[in-house]
Amino acid sequence: MTHPLDNPVLASLTGAHAGLALTKGRVARYPADVSPFAGLPAEPSEADWADAADLFSPGESAAFPVDRPAPPAGWEVTWLGEGVQLTGAGVAAEPDPEAVLLGPADVPDMLSLTDRTKPGPFLPRTIELGRYLGIRRDGQLIAMAGERLRPPGWTEISAVCTDPAWRGHGLASRLTRAVAAGITARGETPFLHAVTTNVNAIRLYEELGFAVRREVTFPVFTRTEAGLPGRAS
Repeated sequence: MTHPLDNPVLASLTGAHAGLALTKGRVARYPADVSPFAGLPAEPSEADWADAADLFSPGESAAFPVDRPAPPAGWEVTWLGEGVQLTGAGVAAEPDPEAVLLGPADVPDMLSLTDRTKPGPFLPRTIELGRYLGIRRDGQLIAMAGERLRPPGWTEISAVCTDPAWRGHGLASRLTRAVAAGITARGETPFLHAVTTNVNAIRLYEELGFAVRREVTFPVFTRTEAGLPGRAS
C-alpha cells in the first residue's frame, strides 16, 4: 500500500475532488481555471501518457508531480523545481479571531493579492478546492491562506501569502494555524509543500510544528504535438 501523500494529486482527484476531475483512463486533471495540477499513476505507462494527451490541448501545460520526469514523445518538461513535503500532525492549530471566511465575492481581491505575492498558482476557480481564510484591514485583503489538495485523511494548506506592506506582523503564521484548525476539526491532518529555495517559508512552517516528510520535484510538462503515436488527436 502506498501512502496517500506519495501521490496526493491523483488521490485528491479520485477522492474528495472527484466532482472537479476530468478523467481519461487512469489519468485525471483539474479544469484549467481551477488548478494546473494533474495526476498520473505512480508508474505511468505509454498508454497513461496518451490518455493524458487527450486531456490537454497542444501547447497546454500541466503540473504532473512525478518523481522521475521523463515523458515520452509529445511532451516536454518546461519547468522543474525542487521542494519538500511537510506534515503537520504537531502543529498548534487554533482559530484566529480576525480571520474571515472568503467566498466567491472575494475572488477578485484574492487574485490581486496572489498576483502581488506569487504564492503559487491561484486561478479564478481555485477557491472551489477548499476553505480559504483572509485578514482585511480598512477593507483591503492583506493576507490569506487556504486548502488545496485533499488526499484521504489529509488536507494541503496553500496560497499562504501576505501583502508586502504587512509582512513581519505574523499574519502568515496566524492564518496557517487557523486553516489547520479547520482541517483538524474534520479529523484530518494538514500538510503542505514548499520549494527548497524558499528557506524562510520552510523555517516558518517548521517553527509552527510542521516536519519534513520527503523531498519532492515539481515538474511542469507541456504537450508539444497535436497527437501521439497510435492515438488520434
